[in-house]
Amino acid sequence: MLGKTVFVTVGTTKFDDLITAVLNPAVLEALSARDYRHLILQIGNSSIEPDCIARCGFHSIESFKLSPSIGKYMQSADLVISHAGAGSVLEALENCKHLIVVINDLLMDNHQVELAKQLHNDEHLYHCICQDLLRTVRTMDLAKLKPFVNNKSANIANFIDKIMGFK
Repeated sequence: MLGKTVFVTVGTTKFDDLITAVLNPAVLEALSARDYRHLILQIGNSSIEPDCIARCGFHSIESFKLSPSIGKYMQSADLVISHAGAGSVLEALENCKHLIVVINDLLMDNHQVELAKQLHNDEHLYHCICQDLLRTVRTMDLAKLKPFVNNKSANIANFIDKIMGFK
């Protein structure tokens, strides 16, 4: 398979703005300029049906709602674009994937922002809001990202989810 793969995940949430932002022709072209040719969208509980016609330099675009495990998609990706959920973020980092975390700025009291900002400050990922995804893709320098090493991230994710009331 020629070209690199981008995997986008919104987890089990509904984050249509992220899917729409990624499918923006300018974003697709910016990714294509970096030799990404395959796009896999995990759209969660979205009500939109993404247009999966190959375009803007992409050879394939596919989507699915939910999967028992996104591990195989995560492992096959060269770049992960993820919502700010602790589980998805930490899974991408543990799989040594380049990562852009897109924060849903429509959520109130979104404590996941602190996790994304801290991991960005530690130079493990890039983060933005949907409106800034194009700029982030154009300006990111993936060679500057540092590997994330933490064998306790599952505990961290569970703790954060418990605090947030998800478990």
